[in-house]
Amino acid sequence: MDRRNFIKLAGGGVVVAATTSHLTGCSLSSAYPAEAIEIWHGPQENADPRRWALAYAITAPNPHNLQPWIADLHEPNVITIRTDPTRVLPNTDPFGRQILIGHGAFLELLVIALAQKGFSAEVALWPEGELSTQLQQWDQRPIARISLQANGAKDPLFSQILQRHTPKTDFDTSKAVDATALQQLLKTTETTPGIRAGGTVDAEKLSPYRELCWQAAQVELLTPRTVMESIHLTRVGPAEILQHRDGISLNSLPIRIMDTLGLFDRKNPPEKDSQAYKAMMSRYQGFSQSAMGFIWLSGTNHRSDQIQAGRAYVRMQLRATELGIGVHPLSQALQEFPEMQAHYATAHQITLKRAAPKSADDETVQMFCRLGYTLKPASATPRRTLEKFIKV
Repeated sequence: MDRRNFIKLAGGGVVVAATTSHLTGCSLSSAYPAEAIEIWHGPQENADPRRWALAYAITAPNPHNLQPWIADLHEPNVITIRTDPTRVLPNTDPFGRQILIGHGAFLELLVIALAQKGFSAEVALWPEGELSTQLQQWDQRPIARISLQANGAKDPLFSQILQRHTPKTDFDTSKAVDATALQQLLKTTETTPGIRAGGTVDAEKLSPYRELCWQAAQVELLTPRTVMESIHLTRVGPAEILQHRDGISLNSLPIRIMDTLGLFDRKNPPEKDSQAYKAMMSRYQGFSQSAMGFIWLSGTNHRSDQIQAGRAYVRMQLRATELGIGVHPLSQALQEFPEMQAHYATAHQITLKRAAPKSADDETVQMFCRLGYTLKPASATPRRTLEKFIKV
């Protein structure tokens, strides 16, 4: 290899020089470190079925891959679920709604996994009262208390848990999602109390939904405090990914070289027309414009329905995995920070045909997702080790 190698950065057209010292000991693969995704191979047998089931639950989808769950096992045959109040998104999720949706997904996978071991789960939400709508007042009160009972009926969706991955690439625009498949996804949510589902795969009706996604994404990306929330959680390269095993993992060679050369500033928002800015915008525009359908979930905006929305969402995504369909939340328009207000209203108007909610009793869109087929399988995302989530 020459002493100096010219490497063209993807999506930019700008050529930078990198010495071989920048690449010494650096794998050219964009795959995540094997240890960071080891949980996706399934747990080893464990004498405690709770730990075995929790190993499946921690694969749940959740905002920014924060993995905010705490499982308290101090009571025999009981799992008490709490949240880590430090793993929240105060700028893009100021009321903790999305975090609790992630808890709902975790809870549903836990219930499914316990059933696979022959246990039914008696779930009591908010046994000590709901968490505050103010993140700074969140405490250690439990979100749910799960009592293990005998004779659980196995759930056929269990087989999809370790296959379920959220696609974060453009969809294949040559392949439509048919209406029958959409109905199968909608039907999956019918067993979740309080949650309603809607959607469309009609090509002639997709334009306003695509445009909403793109416009809302720009608001998040161009508002300094909200984009920095994502940047602060970005992990670049194998060492960082393995160290944290959470957040937004980036491991492509171009971005690693940019980071090494100081071209990827993680202390300030990307400057307009910079390579990072263009790549960021192009990514979300691609997500939006390649959507081949949309699906949404709604309920009231009480804490219990936020949990239930997560339970319904992950069941729907498991079914989509079985059908080979990609489901990717593009929920920027549902975020409750002031700059998003106009798009928040539009999201409710085009999905529910009603004004944005004014109280927790009003119907609220909890999840808004794009549908499509991926050009290649979605990859597993890093997870922290099981013991990081367990409190005894």
